[in-house]
Amino acid sequence: MTAFARIVRGASEGAAAPPFESNRLLAALRPDALAELSRYLALVDLPQDAVLFDAGDDVESTYLPSGPTQVSLLVVTSDGQEIEAASIGFEGAIGGVVSAGFKPAYGRAVVRVPGRAFCLPTNRLEEVKTHHPAVADLFDRAADVFIAQMMQVAACNALHPIEQRVCRWLLFAHDRSGDEPIRLTQETLAQMLGVQRTTISAVARVLQEAGVMDIGRGKVTILDRPALEKRACECHGAVEAHFRRVLPKVAP
Repeated sequence: MTAFARIVRGASEGAAAPPFESNRLLAALRPDALAELSRYLALVDLPQDAVLFDAGDDVESTYLPSGPTQVSLLVVTSDGQEIEAASIGFEGAIGGVVSAGFKPAYGRAVVRVPGRAFCLPTNRLEEVKTHHPAVADLFDRAADVFIAQMMQVAACNALHPIEQRVCRWLLFAHDRSGDEPIRLTQETLAQMLGVQRTTISAVARVLQEAGVMDIGRGKVTILDRPALEKRACECHGAVEAHFRRVLPKVAP
């Protein structure tokens, strides 16, 4: 477990711990598998911009985001530039796809929308997979969806204009935040999409003037979801459709 991740003990921290169902992978487990896995789960706080692992690190911990928490997987170039390859929220897990032996990370995992997550040692997850083949199948299917998202994001970054890409990302975040505002700054969104902050500011101004969203200090509120969908490219819908086919009980 990374040094920043503070273990939360529910009511002792002044707030009730979320149920396991707040992560849809956990919610999809059979009761016996969840009972075994829960012995190793800790609830942790994930502050914004915290790095869960970096390229080359051995992924020793697996995180399952709870509620609106979102983590970006980034590709970082030799000159320090970074761009998002995929984003994971309550529908998935960070780490745990490869859960035996040395598990070197290819990219950097950064918390973009802060919140809580369930965390366990990745080797313990491997033990549970061995005892419960259905758990292994569930994580294999989650990996399939994750790869599909990375492929679609690569196509989106290469082919679609920035306004459509911004709308695609906001749709993903809105699916996972529900009615709550998305805790996000324009600077963070610019970093994830690999553009200048001024570019994001221009797009945000257009969307706000059109009544699609409202931007406050460090948060975005979606006002007109159908209008946001019309302005987005096909990429979000394509990934979500694949998700529903592969993991219908887990898809947002």
